[in-house]
Amino acid sequence: MMAETLEKKTTSKKSTKSTTKKSKYSKATYLKWFEVMYRIRKFEEKTLFAYSKQYIRGFCHVYIGQEAIGAALATAITPDDKLVTAYRQHGVALARGLDSKSCMAELFGKSTGCVKGKGGSMHFFSKEHNYFGGNGIVGAQIPIGTGIALAEQYQGTKHLAVTMFGDGAARQGALYESFNMAMTWKLPVLYIVENNGYAMGTSVERTSNVHELYKIGSAFEMPSAPVDGMNPEAVHDAIEKAAKHIRSGKGPYFLEINTYRYKGHSVSDPAKYRTKDELKSYMEIDPVYTTEQKILDNKIASEKEVNKIKEAIHAEMEEAFDFALKSDYPLGSELYDDNYLQEDYPFIMD
Repeated sequence: MMAETLEKKTTSKKSTKSTTKKSKYSKATYLKWFEVMYRIRKFEEKTLFAYSKQYIRGFCHVYIGQEAIGAALATAITPDDKLVTAYRQHGVALARGLDSKSCMAELFGKSTGCVKGKGGSMHFFSKEHNYFGGNGIVGAQIPIGTGIALAEQYQGTKHLAVTMFGDGAARQGALYESFNMAMTWKLPVLYIVENNGYAMGTSVERTSNVHELYKIGSAFEMPSAPVDGMNPEAVHDAIEKAAKHIRSGKGPYFLEINTYRYKGHSVSDPAKYRTKDELKSYMEIDPVYTTEQKILDNKIASEKEVNKIKEAIHAEMEEAFDFALKSDYPLGSELYDDNYLQEDYPFIMD
């Protein structure tokens, strides 16, 4: 891989080591980060198990390794902020507050899923949680998020439209059109590229002359910054700073959050385009385990408190799996329900 990116991650390895320095964050915040990350990790592991048993079929992209981003989203933005993302999105949905049962049921294609079994792995949605997907087309959510930001500006709110995408989508023309419009109109949008190093199986270095993707923002004079995506503290700090800038009316902000996925692009990807040593180097800075170690080493919380969180999440995943397994599939007669709000939409049904 990409010497530059690996060097950045090696640097981040130092930043995730436990220290005795007093943190500016509370015990509750650390435990929240750990809970969110551990929930995402165990949900995704259960997802892979269910897929191996063919309870889940079709496309499936897990978030294992990128959990620190989800953790920070749970603490650095508000429930009223809007969020839209790409198809590697189970973890982001859980971080936004969607419950494990409805998410697992959606993966199973069951009627009790968050979109009644019609969305599957790539298309979660929850109006209640201001979560607008889950979008399967690469980069399609970038103009959608920009439009959501325009709506928030028009309505005079102080809410952000957090618009997330992968490094592969950074080459989409829709990004440049959206960036230009957002800066021209000073829209309240936070763009986040989750740079896990590979667009499917192709490294950033092979697809772009710009390896540090945050620099794309400079073409629009958009405030931009790189972030250590293996550390929830760093991600929280960056999002909090960006959110403050946006809420003040100064317009968009762009973050390149450098992270890594431990699994392949999807369940069908053996990931032979990377070495075992590369994967091992990133697993040494696994955000779930480094955060747990930091909590214990710095006596932020006791091992008993951490284990209580783990036990509760293990039980939650078993309950979610059982719920999804026992739920019914949607009725065939409901195929055209919920497609459009207007009853007279000219959709051919026969």
